[in-house]
Amino acid sequence: MGPRSHEETVSRLRALIVDDERLARKELRRLLQQHPEIEIAGEAATARDARKMMLDLEPDVLFLDIQMPGESGFDLLTSLDSVPLIVFTTAYDEYALHAFEVSALDYLLKPIEPGRLARAVERLLSTPPPTRPTPPISNPRQLTENHRVFVAEGERCWLVRLGEIQLFESAGNSTRVYFANEKPLIARTLVDLVPRLDERVFFQANRHQIINVKAIRSIQVWFGGRLLARLESGHEVTLSRRRSREFRERMTV
Repeated sequence: MGPRSHEETVSRLRALIVDDERLARKELRRLLQQHPEIEIAGEAATARDARKMMLDLEPDVLFLDIQMPGESGFDLLTSLDSVPLIVFTTAYDEYALHAFEVSALDYLLKPIEPGRLARAVERLLSTPPPTRPTPPISNPRQLTENHRVFVAEGERCWLVRLGEIQLFESAGNSTRVYFANEKPLIARTLVDLVPRLDERVFFQANRHQIINVKAIRSIQVWFGGRLLARLESGHEVTLSRRRSREFRERMTV
């Protein structure tokens, strides 16, 4: 089954069931038969299989188990560039608070009760799925500001719209990500991130920082012809001389 065309009206939500237990997948599939608004696009027993299937299926929602052999459900989300809607399905209620910290749409405890699933489906149908804007042809792997990304540090996790991130800051082989009042450290280098970010929104200010141009509150001429950008978050970022010239050229009408 191929991915949904961009012209197709979203009247049903495409779901991928990710659970290492075959009987659990079978039971959830049976329960979802009562909800024709949910189209089961596929099943995966491991995070690795789910990652591969998502490239082809482009699901709107994941029914995702948390504890699985090898990679957990959280590990899967961490590895994705863009994250769909999420409904966690698990037997371990200790994960409930953690799940809602990552903005999961819902959390279903096994064995799943039909009435509880019905309420989850109702929430799914009333929530617009994450937008899937067409990326520039020159870079089909580029992410736009409307993609949702999963950010994790230690026991804390967040689902963040990329456009809400105001600043990326290099920290050795990691990168600190600034959004809202948070600043988690992710295991990706700034060099890895640069080609993935939409240059119309994100601008590399210097060797160590990338700023969201839509989050700039003011620009001031600084020493040596450099520019100082003040972000809505209160952070001040100095653009290198070369980047200052590029920024002026870019912003000149």
